[in-house]
Amino acid sequence: MKTLKIHLIRHGLTDGNLSGQYIGKTDLPLSPVGVNELKRLKDETDYPKVDRVYSSPMLRCRQTANILYPSKEAVLIDNMREIDFGVFEGKTANELEVYKEYADWAAGRITAAPGGEDNTDFAKRLCLGLNEIVRDMMANGAEHSAVIMHGGAIMMLLTACAVPRKSMVEWTCSAGSGYSILVTPSLYHSSGIVEVIDYV
Repeated sequence: MKTLKIHLIRHGLTDGNLSGQYIGKTDLPLSPVGVNELKRLKDETDYPKVDRVYSSPMLRCRQTANILYPSKEAVLIDNMREIDFGVFEGKTANELEVYKEYADWAAGRITAAPGGEDNTDFAKRLCLGLNEIVRDMMANGAEHSAVIMHGGAIMMLLTACAVPRKSMVEWTCSAGSGYSILVTPSLYHSSGIVEVIDYV
């Protein structure tokens, strides 16, 4: 297996992002602001050239993939979906102050929003998704790929399996940006660890 380079890129802005809502399973499209910002970034930035493009199946990610890599048909990876925020879905932090569980969840004292996906399950799912991508790249002889996914998913995935080790909040990235990782055969097969080498 050759060393693989994978670029994890956050989707463009939605109206939910702009209003500060927790949007996970809700299948929002990109906002007009988000579309225009991605087009500006594409004009001003040299996005990595890739052999294959992968995407969360959520509409906002598929639209981002089409804007950034219009000549590539994105392979959809269901495990790269954003977390399900349960009863917090679609609400802002101000609206959630009435929930006694919100402060505990935001502070990390509980690992799931009521009715939502547990952080540990989310991390495991994302690692499975990354493994699907690695296997598909190997099967198709691809050495460079882009994965269009969600900000929270990038943060959780890198916290779970990347070096250098950082806290989750240190892996934040803006819309249309992300991180480049190397998947080195010996390290990945022995420990599931990947190396972050650059900011996209």
